[in-house]
Amino acid sequence: MSLPPKPTMPQAPTAPGVTMPARPAARAATAERRTLVVGKGISLQGTVADAERLVVDGTVESQMIHATELQITHSGVFKGAVQVEDAEIAGVFDGTITARGSLTIRSTGRVLGTARTRRLSVEEGGQLSGSMEMLTDAQAAAPPQAPSPAPQPSQSPQYAEPNMAPTRY
Repeated sequence: MSLPPKPTMPQAPTAPGVTMPARPAARAATAERRTLVVGKGISLQGTVADAERLVVDGTVESQMIHATELQITHSGVFKGAVQVEDAEIAGVFDGTITARGSLTIRSTGRVLGTARTRRLSVEEGGQLSGSMEMLTDAQAAAPPQAPSPAPQPSQSPQYAEPNMAPTRY
């Protein structure tokens, strides 16, 4: 009994006499995506720009992140604000998340703060604490907005104790 020959993969052009193994097609598509992975035990603070996919296995603190996809693993922690197409939370998200597509909270996931999304899925055991806003198709299709500035404290006069007259100068 003889086995049929193994199919051959196309080879990338190389110098004569040098052969390189071909990359599997699935890995090629994934490799072309701009992915940032914050590994377990790693902390990242700051702004992330131009990442298509953000995978958080460690800790991320950021004021604003724009990405296509956010994945927070069971050991991941994210604190701050993010705008994405789709998000999957299996760890802890603390802040403001806008997912124009879908937001999935896994059984080990916790979302604290403000969540805005078009489609919401929460597995049994998943937690959502704070405010929730469901986006319409028109809101989800709108381009992402820059974060609004933090409210300024009021400029009205402040007195140390009630019922006290202001001091004369």
